Order: sequence, then C-alpha cells, then structure tokens
Amino acid sequence: MDTSGTPVWVRVALDVPLAGPFDYRAWQPVQIGLRVIVPFGRRQLIGVITALPAEPAVDPSVVRDVEQVLHDVPPMPADWLRLTGFAADYYQRPVGEVMLPALPGPLRKPSAYLGKRAGAGPVARSDVRAQKRKKADEVASAAVPKPCLNAEQQAAVDAIAARQGFSPVLLHGVTGSGKTEIYLRAVEQTLAQGRQALLLVPEINLTPQLQQVLVSRLQAIAGSHGVAVLHSGLAEGDRLAAWMQAVRGQARVVLGTRLALLTPLPELGLIVVDEEHDPSYKQQEGLRYSARDLAVWRAHDAGITVLLGSATPSLETWHHARNGRYLLLSLPTRAVSSTPPDIRLIDTRRLTLKEGMSPELTDAIGKRLEQGQQALIFLNRRGYSPVLNCTACGWVSGCTHCSTYMVVHRGKTGALLRCHHCGARERIPRACPDCGNQDLQPMGRGTQRVEEHLAELFPQARIARIDADSTRLKGSAERLFGQVHAGEVDILVGTQMVAKGHDFRNLGLVGVLNADAMLFSHDFRAPERLFAQLMQVAGRAGRHTGGSQVMIQTGYPEQAVYQALMRHDYVGFAAHGLAERESAGLPPFAHQALLTAESGELAQTLAFLSQAREVAEAAENQGQPPVLSDGLPCFPPPGTVTLYDPVPLRVVRVNNVERAQLLAESASRPALQAFLRAWLARLPALPGARRVRWQLEVDPLEI
Repeated sequence: MDTSGTPVWVRVALDVPLAGPFDYRAWQPVQIGLRVIVPFGRRQLIGVITALPAEPAVDPSVVRDVEQVLHDVPPMPADWLRLTGFAADYYQRPVGEVMLPALPGPLRKPSAYLGKRAGAGPVARSDVRAQKRKKADEVASAAVPKPCLNAEQQAAVDAIAARQGFSPVLLHGVTGSGKTEIYLRAVEQTLAQGRQALLLVPEINLTPQLQQVLVSRLQAIAGSHGVAVLHSGLAEGDRLAAWMQAVRGQARVVLGTRLALLTPLPELGLIVVDEEHDPSYKQQEGLRYSARDLAVWRAHDAGITVLLGSATPSLETWHHARNGRYLLLSLPTRAVSSTPPDIRLIDTRRLTLKEGMSPELTDAIGKRLEQGQQALIFLNRRGYSPVLNCTACGWVSGCTHCSTYMVVHRGKTGALLRCHHCGARERIPRACPDCGNQDLQPMGRGTQRVEEHLAELFPQARIARIDADSTRLKGSAERLFGQVHAGEVDILVGTQMVAKGHDFRNLGLVGVLNADAMLFSHDFRAPERLFAQLMQVAGRAGRHTGGSQVMIQTGYPEQAVYQALMRHDYVGFAAHGLAERESAGLPPFAHQALLTAESGELAQTLAFLSQAREVAEAAENQGQPPVLSDGLPCFPPPGTVTLYDPVPLRVVRVNNVERAQLLAESASRPALQAFLRAWLARLPALPGARRVRWQLEVDPLEI
C-alpha cells in the first residue's frame, strides 16, 4: 500500500466479541460504509467503516494500517448503518457482530480477495455465473390472472394504499381469508411507485410456494428476474447473487426468512411480515434479535408501511393494535365460499387409545378416504418414540451428555437412539443395561410410529410423513408438499412444518394428537403458542371444500384454550390472555432480559449468575454519583428493575454443559436498557466470568 500521502483515520466494525469499533489508518480516500481488510492480532479480517474520526481514540503510534479497501460492493447505505447500529444498541451486542453476519459469506472472508486464486473477487465471479444462469432461465411463463377480491379484502387493500409515511398495519385474518392476496396487491402498488418490497416468511419451506406465486404474478411488473430469495438454506454463491440483486435494486421484491431483513435495499417502500406471531422470527444464536420488531423499527426509520399478518397475532402485537398504535384490519371470513372447519374435542379420559388414536378419529379418517378426501394427522413430535423403557426395572434411555431422553428413530438401517439436543446416536441395546431384561418397550409415540400404525390400519392409502427427518435433503420438503398438492397423498402425518401457510385443496380432516403436552408448561407464553399452533393447523382443513372437521384429542377439554378454539374465538382468547398478563405484570406490560450462563459444572454457572446479581444490587444500594470516576455507565434509580434468583434451565445439561439463567424485568423499557448497559459493563470483571460462557437476550421468548 502506498503510504506517501496523507493518512485518513477510519473506525472499523469487526465481527469479534469485543466492544469495538477499532481505529485504523488508511492511505487512500475512503467512505463510511465501505468494507476493508485489516489486521487484527495475527489474523486478517474484513470489517465495515463506521466513522472517519479526526483523531484516533488511541495513541496514533499503535494504530495499524488498512491492508485493502474493497470497492466491489457499494458503500453500505446510511439507513442500513442506522438499522444495524440500533440493533446493536438495543440487543446489547458489539455493532460488528450485527453488521458482518448480515453479509453473505464470501463478502466477509479475506481469503476470497487475497492470494493468487482470488482473481477479480467473489462479486465478479458471481456476476459471471448470474449472467449464464439468466440466459439459461429466460423462458417466458404464463401470466396468472388475479383472483377477484371480496368486499373485506378490497377494503383492506384500499386502507393500505391510503396510508402515508410510517404506518404499522396488523392484518388479522382467519386462516383462508386471503391474506396472501392482500400482500401481493400491496407489493404491486409498491412496485408501481418504483420502489422495492420486502416479504418475510417464518420458514424456509414456505418460500418456494410463495416464490412461485410471486414470480408468476409479478413478472409483468418486475420482470422475470425481479424476485430475489434469501434464506439460510441457500448455497453461499446463490445467496451472494440474490443479495447483490437486492443491493443494486435489480430485484424489486425480496422474499426471505428473518435474515433477509438486514439486507440493504436502496428503494425500500414496503415490508410485509407474514405469520408475524411465529417464534421463528426470533434468532436464537449470536445476535438474538426479533426480525418482526426490527421490521417495525426499519419501517419507522424509512417512513414506510409495515404490514404484519396473522390469524393468531402475538399478544404484544394485538395489544398495540387495540391501543391504536397499529392500524387493525380484520378479515373475519374465508375468501372462498367454504365454511370454517367444525372443531371437535375428543375427551380421552374415558377412552382406550390404540397407538395414541381414538376410535372416533380412526373412523373419521376412514370416512374421508372413502369420500376421496385427504386427512392430516398432526403430532409435534418427530421420531418413533420419545423414550425406550425397561418394563422390569424402570430404566429409560437417558442421554449420557444431556439431562434428557434419547429418542427412538427407525431408518433403513434399523432402529437407533438419538438425542435431539446434542445429536448423539446409539444402537438400540439388546437388553436393559441395568438388569439385563430383553423386553425393552418404546414409550409414547412420534410421527414415525403414527405413520406405521396408519399404514397397518389403511394399507391401501398413500401415506406421507413431513417432519425435520423426512426433509433433511435439499428439495425434499418441496417435493413432498408437491405430492400433497397434486393429490398423490391420502394421509399426511406431520409436525409444525405442515401447519403454516400451505393451501391444501382437498384436505377434509385434521386430527391432532398429544395437544396437552404444551398445556402446563412453565413458560407463560405456552397457552398462546398452543392456541396459535392449533388454529394454524386447523386452518389447513376445508379451504376449498365444505364439511371439514378438526378433531383434537385432549384430557382437559374444559381448558380455556380449547374452548376458544371451538368457537374460533381469537379475540376472546387474546382478551383473556392479556388480562392475565396484566395482572401478573408480564409482557407486554413489562419488559424482560435474560442472562444465560453455561459451564461444565452447574455450581460454577449458578455462582457466576449470583455474582452478577450481587454486583447490580450493590451498586443500587450504595447509590451513585452522576458521573462515575471509572467511566462505567450508571445504573438507573433503585427499584426500577427487578432481578430474580438464578435458576437452572429446564433442560439443564446439553452436551456436557450445565446451563442456568437470571431474569431481569422492568415496567420501563428505557430503565431496563440503561440497567443492561451498566450491568454488562461490569460483568466481564466478575471473578467467575472467565470460567463460564454467558450471553444476554433482550425480549426473550422462552424462559
């Protein structure tokens, strides 16, 4: 690098677990938002320039030089820098840990730019491949006519079109009410204004179906290559190509999962969050952000509409809509003439179940098959059986690495025990390890066992199972769903993968097994999740045929969740749930953060969390001057934040690591944020901090 000119001080965000950003010296003109290759210790890293300070924050003599300025991607725009900066501040993470993971893999690897094999760089190579693929893919597709809107849909479309500036809109529509069509009309209106649209869906396996509709419907407006798809299942090259299309403005519509939210979009005019209640929008590793919440912030920053859609909105979103913070648009009836399914509760307390299925449900499946209709059996538990048991001494198949059971799985090579937490695998023992008894029995049932039982009951039926095991291979989920849509499947057995967003045209019956598993969870959000899950899967039935049924097997039919389901009464359920939350001081009437720690010993983990609680309580009790001499941020006034006792997690040991958590709660979001900043500044200095791994999650979904 030429060092004969005048140096420029640059502040660079790096993906490292340190506060940062870090100061460097550049010997050529640079801009905020450009990527650079810099030395960091003995490594070379790619970072993003966040500022051009007049002087470095440290002694200039120790500041190192930028090794290379990268110009293959335009500088990250100011709105993207604000978005990532807000996310870093709110979720209490270094800004580099937000910015860099949001970029496609090749753009953050120095090896892609350095050395003889780097060539012109990853973007140039991607552009060459994209041109070849574009020529090969240029085949005209038939335009799909727009369906006619009913009065409710048209009113919703008109209301969205009339919004100006920042406008959060909740589209609450029953399953089958045509929410997707309203999304498409809003997207078309946005494209007609010359702007881009971002559509978020919760699951990867939903994108192919929606992408096909989008490409067909939007080809006339956006062109055959105007839709870019972004999700974590893409190969690195494919993700880079789609990302570059979006950044350059070539892709007018971006369809993706939560990671798509952090894509720079130069002409963003609309954000749609489908199934906004879905927990998949919350990242559970690294930066633990909520894509839905950041979508609302991004729309506010850009002054545009954010459209949140769901048949069962989260209680937080519903609370905002009822208080007038969000515009509430309702679609109380289905878009087609079919009536909602009849929901029936099967009281299992006085029944003899065969492989977990009641005679009433079995008979109903047979009748639907005779009528030429499809049936869906929903069980949110994969595998063959949750646990293997010795009938003589009571031994169960516990995992040696985790405080949980190993699940029985059956495959082409035989049966195995697998841990769903650490991934450990073992062969089924020939005899009980404790007493030698050879009569080992599977307890409970998963989707594999239900599939096997149905094959015995209905040998002529075509049965398919869709869960995380049957869809491991790339494209397998799309292929299986395609078979269901084509009528090549009579009985579908599945987990929550089958509950969201799929339009099964000939599905006349939904049977739900083991619904009570979530009913008495320690998590206060469990009833909300159960209601949403059952309402979603129930909504798959009868979307194009009348007389459909949903049969839910339960030992507690009197529970409020089930009674509201029978009435299709989300509004009543939400009112009851919010009243309970308000009386208990739970979100959305309080704000929470969760400090989680893990180490090889539970006592060590709990000791660190106890120290973390003590340091906060000591600072509050002693009082603080307005400015601390050591430069640490101050805690808010005493009594504004409550710290609970450290407790082990429900599954305390995973892969030989013992885990525990500490909950912080406040009625004031600003007070909680101020507390977290002061708290996190002190945690690294605690005696036990180096013996554990710890992380903070703001607005946790699971406690």
